[in-house]
Amino acid sequence: MAYVKPEEIVENMLQAGAKKASLPVRQLLIRGFLAGAFLGYATTLAILAATQTGWGMAGALVFPVGFVMIVLLGLELATGNFALIPIAVKGQRTSLSRLLVNWTWVLAGNLIGSVTYAYLYCIVATKMGAIDPETIPALQRTIAIAETKTLEYAKLGFDGTITAFTSAILCNWMVTLGAVMAFTSSTTGGKIAAMWLPIMTFFGLGYEHAIVNMFVIPAGMWLGADITIADWWLWNGLPVIAGNLLGGMMFTGFMLYWSYGQATNQL
Repeated sequence: MAYVKPEEIVENMLQAGAKKASLPVRQLLIRGFLAGAFLGYATTLAILAATQTGWGMAGALVFPVGFVMIVLLGLELATGNFALIPIAVKGQRTSLSRLLVNWTWVLAGNLIGSVTYAYLYCIVATKMGAIDPETIPALQRTIAIAETKTLEYAKLGFDGTITAFTSAILCNWMVTLGAVMAFTSSTTGGKIAAMWLPIMTFFGLGYEHAIVNMFVIPAGMWLGADITIADWWLWNGLPVIAGNLLGGMMFTGFMLYWSYGQATNQL
């Protein structure tokens, strides 16, 4: 049957986490690079859809295309790995050192891929700087999003940091659920449909995703947003990565592991 039961899903999560942890650094970088670039593609598509229709949810409806490509191709997305590898460590399928290697190099690959796509996108969108970004609605929206994700938090100080952190927890609860939902079906169509639901939810609600922001904030900076690298990492990058890690690891990874995995036999 196409549907896979929760107990089997958690076993598949454990196997996936162990497999990801065993990949060599070269593969982590390459697959991380591609995942970052694909999320950049999806984000630009979502911004264009929202701008053309004037309906923000139009962006949420199309954004999951990037996540689908990443999962079906077996690429490496740090935010998804925040849920899968910790339970593999807990289940003694891999080691803590391999977890740290994976997270470090996948984040690096995601960052390089996202920033590379952002730079290439800005070249095309502005015709090598010949077109003023302020004259193109989608680019204006990109600038506004980048500034909202950094400068608006900065205005709030510590409260802004806590807000970004909490938004990131809520985001990766859904993003990692999207990765897990791919295990609920044994058919490609079923996997796509299942993944689409939580990914559309997080994007539609506007929560903070570190890898999406690795595209949209640099792109906004190149297009003229009044943001520094320090603004990016202090008010968004670091608190969002921390929130994504906590949300994915606890609310998806361990909650499901404790419910359906080996840990239930140890309580």
